[in-house]
Amino acid sequence: MNIYLLAVGNKMPDWVNKGYHDYAKRLTADCQLKLIEIAPSKRGKNADLARIKKAEGEKILTAIPKGCFVMALEVTGKSWSTEKLAQQMNAWLHGGQDIALLIGGPEGLSDACVARADITWSLSPLTLPHPLVRVLLSEQLYRAYSILKNHPYHR
Repeated sequence: MNIYLLAVGNKMPDWVNKGYHDYAKRLTADCQLKLIEIAPSKRGKNADLARIKKAEGEKILTAIPKGCFVMALEVTGKSWSTEKLAQQMNAWLHGGQDIALLIGGPEGLSDACVARADITWSLSPLTLPHPLVRVLLSEQLYRAYSILKNHPYHR
């Protein structure tokens, strides 16, 4: 199974890349985490943020690999414990379907992305910086996977 992390933003700080890749490489061949970076639109002083959000949403939708179960990361989505995430991951692994996780830009995901999603998921009611979400998400996916594999990482 592949889990695709589609995230608006590129040119991340080194600590973000290191953190994300550290957890992503811990996953094995039966569950791989793959990052698809979506180039952010240029934001200026008088930028039309609604138009930018829509344009970034279109880029995300175009980049979703075919046949994926799509999850939009939204503050208003369902929140799960790590154990619940592990149960979900187990179902995904046995279902044989790839997963696409959508992370919007600073203005969030477009309405079209949320509408396309099969489910919305909230990591936290807090507003998190998008670079940090990559690291947090990769760690939680690895933690859930370690639960499934009875690895001592999750204690």
